[in-house]
Amino acid sequence: QVQLVENGGGLVQAGGSLRLSCAASGRTFSPYAMGWFRQAPGKEREFVAAITWSGGSTYYGDSVKGRFTISKANAKNTLYLQMNTLKPEDTAVYYCAAQLNAIWKNTLPSRYDYWGQGTQVTVSS
Repeated sequence: QVQLVENGGGLVQAGGSLRLSCAASGRTFSPYAMGWFRQAPGKEREFVAAITWSGGSTYYGDSVKGRFTISKANAKNTLYLQMNTLKPEDTAVYYCAAQLNAIWKNTLPSRYDYWGQGTQVTVSS
């Protein structure tokens, strides 16, 4: 069983930055890709970014392109999300997820196999 644990959320002013991390543990960890999603109150879970675990190819949701950067440290089994120029509309619970099947640009939450518990990001105006 794979366990994913997010850290790094918090309260930040608009225009500020935060860096989220997601540490994976458990069975031999070798997903096809990992991603970040977010969910604001009353809204559906939204795709933020994804990265292939082996090659490092990245893909972003339109609302975060140019502001967020996804990266990874394979040796540490850790995923990161650097969030810059944050806006109040970025406020949400952020989740990391692992995808086992080799389907690239997969933005549907239902196609990810493992999830973290989430970390709250609040951006004040």
